[in-house]
Amino acid sequence: MSDIIPFDQRDGFIWYNGKFVDWKDAKVHVLNHGLHYASCVFEGERVYNKKIFRSLDHTKRLHASANILGFDLPFSVEELEAAKNEAVAQNNIVDGYMRAFAWRGSEKMAISAQGNKIHVAIACWPWPPYYSEEARRAGLKLKFAKYKRPAPETAPFAAKAAGLYMICTISKHEAENEGYNDALMLDYRGYLAEATGANLFLVMKNGELHTPLADAFLNGITRQTVIEIAKKRGIKVVERHIMSEELADAADAFLTGSAAEITRIGSIEDKFKYPEPSQMTLDLMQAYHDLVRS
Repeated sequence: MSDIIPFDQRDGFIWYNGKFVDWKDAKVHVLNHGLHYASCVFEGERVYNKKIFRSLDHTKRLHASANILGFDLPFSVEELEAAKNEAVAQNNIVDGYMRAFAWRGSEKMAISAQGNKIHVAIACWPWPPYYSEEARRAGLKLKFAKYKRPAPETAPFAAKAAGLYMICTISKHEAENEGYNDALMLDYRGYLAEATGANLFLVMKNGELHTPLADAFLNGITRQTVIEIAKKRGIKVVERHIMSEELADAADAFLTGSAAEITRIGSIEDKFKYPEPSQMTLDLMQAYHDLVRS
């Protein structure tokens, strides 16, 4: 059906608890706490021209996410930075994707597992753009997800934690099964939040760039980068709570993320349509492309 090689059968080297091991030997026991209780944090990063984009920010966030989940990483920021760069070199990555992650081990299988060993691994592999240039400009087809991003008092939204993506997987699968590319999620109050793995921006008809306030979902590093680019270009950026009906006030819309980079939204169900890219979106796409490859 596909010529894609499963991730457990690939060649290369993975940095695993302080040393490089053969890709196929990087294994965990089936009774590890991260698998059963989602005590796992991770980072998704892009490599451009052999350089990891905003690597230090991602590594610091990995540490912060682990702390939010109640454990400390056994490797410093500096050690992980060195390991990530060595992983790029060991695997001969020019343009690719990187996944750094940490999880509780198998010493105890229960809700409480404070004595479990903390494992850390780093993998990277060649990776083409998640969406083609044509698809990113033409725009994705989205539908509204049935699940909402949880309230801050019910989940550690500021952590990039595996368990928070369960409803994202469900929502994206449902969208794909109905002929859409992705799902657009609301937050617990009914405000616009994000897609299943990317942040949302609206190019308003008045020339401003609006994005949902990241107070119930992860403030993505690509999101922060796009805001910085826009402000440097003199674009007024407004972070605020946005109701779904305000999508009608937008001239264009796009998603941002390490995987998605900047990808337009073409339509959201049959309610909101953005058939042509705005000049602002095209300019931001080009500026982002130039920045990550500089």
